[in-house]
Amino acid sequence: MRRVCNRAITKMDIKNNSKMSQAKKNRPKNLNLFTIRMPINALVSILHRVTGCALFLALPLLLLTFQMSVSSAEHFLTVKELLNSPFSKLMLLGLAWAFFHHFFAGIRHLAMDVHWATTLIKARYTSKMVFVLGGIATLLLAVSWVL
Repeated sequence: MRRVCNRAITKMDIKNNSKMSQAKKNRPKNLNLFTIRMPINALVSILHRVTGCALFLALPLLLLTFQMSVSSAEHFLTVKELLNSPFSKLMLLGLAWAFFHHFFAGIRHLAMDVHWATTLIKARYTSKMVFVLGGIATLLLAVSWVL
């Protein structure tokens, strides 16, 4: 018998280990990613990363639009006309939701970094609050655009 970590390895250990590896091989594999139900905490975390990437990738276009609007009066009218289209408003509303979600999820992550709301119940609650606050902020922005 060999001794590893102050414990003797027996033939029974080897036999149990081979049974466990056999059980792992026989487990069903779920290859359809759309049937996996992710916890809300994971969804908020993943969306935090996705919205951060989307905002980063949209930044050059927003800066180009701003630069074009301040370059001359004709370009300003062109940008104004472009941004008044329903498609542009929908895209800007999507970017606004991405910003608000990223903002509130970032605050949640910072709070969790200082060990606030780290229990499962509180983490689920703060995840739901990120969705609610992001939706309310986006809705308020949309209403202010209409009025």
